[in-house]
Amino acid sequence: MKNYLSLFLAVFALIGSTHAQGQSPQSFSLQESINYALQNRASLAATRNEEKIAKAQVGEIRAMGLPQINGSLDVGDNFVQQQSFLPGEFFNDPNDPNSPQPGTFVPVTFTPAYTGNAVLTGSQLLFDGTYLIGLKAAKTYTELSRKTTAQSEIDVAEQVSKAYYGVLVNRERMELLNQNIARLDTVLSQTRIMFENGVAEKLDVDRLRVSLNNLKVEKQKAERLMELSESLLKFQMGIDHRQQLTLTDKLSEVEVSIAKVAPQEFNYGSRIEYSILETQRDLAELDLRNRKSGYLPKLYLNARYGYNAANNDFSEITQTRNWLEYGYVGGQIQLPIFDGLRKHYQIQQARLTLENTKFGFEALRQSIDLQIDQSSTELTNALDVLDSQRENLELAEDIARVAKIKFQEGVGSNLEVITAETELREAQTNYYAAIYDALVAKVNLEKATGTLLTK
Repeated sequence: MKNYLSLFLAVFALIGSTHAQGQSPQSFSLQESINYALQNRASLAATRNEEKIAKAQVGEIRAMGLPQINGSLDVGDNFVQQQSFLPGEFFNDPNDPNSPQPGTFVPVTFTPAYTGNAVLTGSQLLFDGTYLIGLKAAKTYTELSRKTTAQSEIDVAEQVSKAYYGVLVNRERMELLNQNIARLDTVLSQTRIMFENGVAEKLDVDRLRVSLNNLKVEKQKAERLMELSESLLKFQMGIDHRQQLTLTDKLSEVEVSIAKVAPQEFNYGSRIEYSILETQRDLAELDLRNRKSGYLPKLYLNARYGYNAANNDFSEITQTRNWLEYGYVGGQIQLPIFDGLRKHYQIQQARLTLENTKFGFEALRQSIDLQIDQSSTELTNALDVLDSQRENLELAEDIARVAKIKFQEGVGSNLEVITAETELREAQTNYYAAIYDALVAKVNLEKATGTLLTK
């Protein structure tokens, strides 16, 4: 039985694995990857829910200005009836010496045993300065929530872009490693034949085998790094980690130029952080107005309509003829007179908060200027390093080619070949590291200038 159970579980595991592997690869360009992430990232879904919550809060505040209508029905048994005291003079009988005497009080029950009340109440806010300003503030808060969502989308675009470029670079590096292995394997085969013919030494063969083995180990490390970079991209996109990806963009097609990224005229408003701060300033101004409006009166329209009943016999309560009709309609005005200077201090706080918000603009502008200068410098330096590493790679390739030819013609040693191959791999590593650094610097500059994600 245990063997059958193990076989059963193994079959299901195989089916699940086959299903995961059987998923057809999906093709994504960089822009398509960003769009997919904007639609499927769980963190963005939560942020958009916060935006919907803010919109619902606007409706909640608006509802305060609409008619408020309530109905209630109350039927009760006064099992301990409340009594009141009346002066004894009301009950004094001069002819009865046992009657209550003047100066005494007699307990009297006024509350019937059973009471009922059915009422419909309604109220309408006619004027409240804090309500009107609060409604404007709620709409502004919705705008702030929308901009916060946009900021989260920009962060996601940045993360996806860097992860996408990381996969592109690693795939290009993998192709070069395969070419290096194939080239070194060819040299090893030729050297082994030369050794068998007595032209080369066994030491030459062993050196090449060591170099080839090291290169294969490096390839294994690169493959694991490749898997990790793809997993990172899937995570940033919000896609199933088992889904296979095909990237349609080519590394050679990505244009990295400081002139293309840095705008000629920069507008601080293109940065979402600046726009958010503007909305926060508007909220602070509305909050200050709201505090000041607390000194204004509030005006309400109230109305009540209902029936009540009272009797010492419960059966009489159930008879509609015993219910008495009543109604009321009127206005109410509330005048704030003195609150211990509470609103005065609230206004002071709101005024200082607004002032701090305005101070924030200068600090943010300086921060943005620094980010742009820093990102521009990083991209310029990265492009200079990239040009240098590209030249080094071309030289290393030429040196490796010449070393191989010299060794095959018997005028060079395999040590020169191994050294040239090692230097070539180092040049390749440095070159692709420089490409990635330049791409990351490009993304950082686009984010700094507010052009990373435009709609």
